[in-house]
Amino acid sequence: MPDAQPAFQFADLRQQHEVAQLGMWTFLATEVLFFGGLILAYAVYRFGYPADFAAAARHTNITIGTANTAILLTSSFLVAWAVAAARLGAARAAAILLSFAALAGLIFLVLKGFEYREEYREHLIPAVNFSFPAEHAKGAELFFLFYFTATSLHGLHVLIGIVVLAAIARAASRRAYSARYHAPITVAGLYWHFVALIYLPGRSES
Repeated sequence: MPDAQPAFQFADLRQQHEVAQLGMWTFLATEVLFFGGLILAYAVYRFGYPADFAAAARHTNITIGTANTAILLTSSFLVAWAVAAARLGAARAAAILLSFAALAGLIFLVLKGFEYREEYREHLIPAVNFSFPAEHAKGAELFFLFYFTATSLHGLHVLIGIVVLAAIARAASRRAYSARYHAPITVAGLYWHFVALIYLPGRSES
């Protein structure tokens, strides 16, 4: 590839890279505030309905949840490995690793779809077909309201991440990045690590 050149508003590639990283960290800070508020609200209602939330949590699929946790953590490792490969100028290796990370994200969404289908069949979706034993129904409905809101928003973030990783993998396969210029891979890696880590509190609460 020809030597990469910084955009006109930057003095050099290093400055461009640092600005891109700062922008992503700023974006992730707003995401932490958003998901943090959701988690805080969940914690407040869980304190108010401990028995109901515990009863509802027993209806989530621990097997799929555990598998999806392992899948996201593995994909996060692959992205970190891709960033390291890009810094060494191994563009082809970075492309392969990013492709596998995107594939892992796709598998995550497929498994989440199976989990949603199972919960639909068990009548656990609020405002659609919710049915639960009366003694725990009120708190359980709140639990699943938080559950579907958080997991669907997280799923949207995963989908966006898959598209981004696939696009960057394609560019990397064409040697668009090098040891001197790999900012897009690094920035996408930060986003994907966030997507993986934000899933962990939700599973630990189920």
